[in-house]
Amino acid sequence: MSRSNRLPAELPRLLVERAVAAALEEDLGLAGDLTSQATLAPEARATASLSAREPGVIAGLDLAAAAFRLVGDGVSFTPEVADGDKVAAGDVVAVVTGPARLVMSAERVALNFLNHLSGIATLTRDYADAVAGTGAQICDTRKTTPGLRAFQKYAVRCGGGANHRYALDDAILIKDNHIAVAGSVTAAYQAAEAFAGHLVAIEIEVTTLAELEEALAAGARVVLLDNMDNETLRQAVAVNAGRAKLEASGGVKLDRVRSIGETGVDYISTSQITMAATPLDLGLDVVVER
Repeated sequence: MSRSNRLPAELPRLLVERAVAAALEEDLGLAGDLTSQATLAPEARATASLSAREPGVIAGLDLAAAAFRLVGDGVSFTPEVADGDKVAAGDVVAVVTGPARLVMSAERVALNFLNHLSGIATLTRDYADAVAGTGAQICDTRKTTPGLRAFQKYAVRCGGGANHRYALDDAILIKDNHIAVAGSVTAAYQAAEAFAGHLVAIEIEVTTLAELEEALAAGARVVLLDNMDNETLRQAVAVNAGRAKLEASGGVKLDRVRSIGETGVDYISTSQITMAATPLDLGLDVVVER
């Protein structure tokens, strides 16, 4: 296991508890955990070891802890690592103790969050490691699972990535369809500048070097270079000459991301880290005390 030196990401407790409560309600239904009620005595207690079955980066411990806390009184969840830590196969991530029925009832909800978010953190770390030394920063997108955006973007930060805008209301991103309706890159950018407050960031998407030059002439300070090959990205960096921050996006796979970073862009955004991440294999092994 290794620990990151970065400041830890955090999630609001209210957000965590609301999501976990909804997940527990979905899983427990109207009658509760029938299997545990049928097979385990009310007084039975359990100690469970939550362990990594493969290497990866952990994210989602607060959600797992909330699952065991909210399922009922008397369950203790003790983390052995922190979100953002790398773990090896066999490392103990947390220890859970308490009434056996409650431990069993919260297990799946806790693991569902933890496996999914740790998978995102792990893939993000792979991307971040791939561009290390290039000066480029890996970013996520708004392509997230509905209802899970805050948690998935949190996992990206745990993996060493950065967050793009969270929603439509926290920044202006002028896309190709906005430009088409507005009439031109210049018209769209000038309209956005006239509308935005002084704290609202504006980014504009371009698909050609000619559009990049138009955006820069209009005063753009952040430009998204959409679906450009590496040679065009290098030319875009040269044309820009440091005037704006440049973000490469579109078709960003792990086997190509290093070469994109080497073109000189500032940011590389990809939906792969949130939409294509395989859940990290973590398991809960329980010993029941009778």
